[in-house]
Amino acid sequence: MTGKAVGGNVRRSLPTIAGFAGIAVALLVVAPSLLSAFRLSLLGQFVCFAIVAVGIGLAWGRGGMLTLGQGVYFGLGAYVMAMHMKLDDAGPGGVPDFMQLYGSGEVPWWWEPFRSPLVTLVAVVAVPGIVAFALGWAIFRRRVRGAYFAILSQALAAAFAILLIGQQTTTGGTNGLNGFRSFFGYDLFDPVNKRMLFFLASATLLVMLLAAWQLHRSRYGELLVAVRDQEERVRFLGYDPAMVKTVAYVLAAVMAGIGGALFVPIAGIISPEDVGVVPSIGFLIGVAIGGRSTLFGPALGALAVAWAQTSLSESFPSMWTYFQGALFVFVIAFLPGGLAALSGRRPLRRRRHGGDADPTDAAPAREEASV
Repeated sequence: MTGKAVGGNVRRSLPTIAGFAGIAVALLVVAPSLLSAFRLSLLGQFVCFAIVAVGIGLAWGRGGMLTLGQGVYFGLGAYVMAMHMKLDDAGPGGVPDFMQLYGSGEVPWWWEPFRSPLVTLVAVVAVPGIVAFALGWAIFRRRVRGAYFAILSQALAAAFAILLIGQQTTTGGTNGLNGFRSFFGYDLFDPVNKRMLFFLASATLLVMLLAAWQLHRSRYGELLVAVRDQEERVRFLGYDPAMVKTVAYVLAAVMAGIGGALFVPIAGIISPEDVGVVPSIGFLIGVAIGGRSTLFGPALGALAVAWAQTSLSESFPSMWTYFQGALFVFVIAFLPGGLAALSGRRPLRRRRHGGDADPTDAAPAREEASV
């Protein structure tokens, strides 16, 4: 690669690097300096939602898969972490308090592995990933896509929430799992540890954004966009679109699981209300408003929508839902690329007489109508 080409790549990467730096400074320096402990804890929860949004941006924005069921994978990661924390609080061989109150006083066999911190950390990634691979491979092999895929994923979220509600003795039912006292040996009532959790969530978000950036720039990222735009042509060229889409779906599920696992110690509770249809749609709204096809748009959109929901619902508790709906309709109708479209990206210039496109300009990806 020539020095000129390297210089061009560096120049094109500068806005992205500046974006990373800006988000890092805002989360790791500015927010802890200005926000109270309560507001910082709220922002930590919103950062967990942003981690989920990064995965949705990959699956929906780059892959064209309208994922209306990410609450399932968020919940799987969250409940895995919550089970470990309840067992850890109960002590070696102990029984969680709610099982003594509602159940038989014995720990189910499938809870026992989560006494181990290592098993828990592996399961946070593996359980959502395995479930997503099994479902994604079965669905995409049959070429289910568009509105049909969206309906299936939304039905999955509804079924998962109903399942959790019906398991009062093992998952806490409608109350969920709560009352945690420690997180891997750290006291959750210590303000220093609460700040540590915020920094952990923020660092994880930055890592997820970095991973998404690398995927966008990779050959796989180009193939994923090609499958979104011309699936049949990609199949004709010898690739398997089902596997390409399944990999993106699994990555989005893993990110959601990690976000859910971090949400539990920060929020102190996980319940069916946090993993059903409504939260899944809420994740999607933030991604759509931020700009689903961009790198930072999904995360920033999720943060902005969650923060606005909390702030406005405190002042106008009966009006926030209408405001959220109006904002979503406005963005879809007038800014289909999300608020990131306001950045004014220039389209790829093509010469009229057979010349090559200007390599310094980035072509905005053509967005597929998923529904």
